[in-house]
Amino acid sequence: MPTVMSHAVVGLALGTLTPFPARRHLFWILSAALPVLPDLDVLGLAFGIRFHSIWGHRGISHSLAAALLIGLLTALVVHRRLGTRLVPLALYFALITASHGMLDACTNGGPGVAFWAPFDDGRYLLPWHPIPASPIAASFFSAWGWRVFKAELLLIWLSAGLVATIGIAKRCRSL
Repeated sequence: MPTVMSHAVVGLALGTLTPFPARRHLFWILSAALPVLPDLDVLGLAFGIRFHSIWGHRGISHSLAAALLIGLLTALVVHRRLGTRLVPLALYFALITASHGMLDACTNGGPGVAFWAPFDDGRYLLPWHPIPASPIAASFFSAWGWRVFKAELLLIWLSAGLVATIGIAKRCRSL
């Protein structure tokens, strides 16, 4: 799995491509937080939930159904405060939440992602695995963790920076 920082960076980069209010702090906080949210499933390990369970890591919380539900619920709560229409905001929130599973499916480790849960408990990886799997918890601060983060800087952060540059340039031209 990519690090939580990389998941957040992807959400922030995608936010620059939207027509939503750029000056709203809440929008940017949610754009960083929602792509990280699926990884809260690792807390289940402390409660005895098996890694390969549908409730375990990369299980239902990483599914497209969960992304849609999270996107809709979040948009229902904040769309008026952000001054935006519900459906486009819900779709954006669902997309950035789903980006988590897509990035995880590009890693070279783990059992894959339960994209279709709860309808199918199969785990899937994408055919291309350029992102090394990140160590969990304190072992992130190791030589392995540093190697993963350097790869993410090159593969994810650089791409996100290019996307953000395009999005910001587009916004500047429309002013």
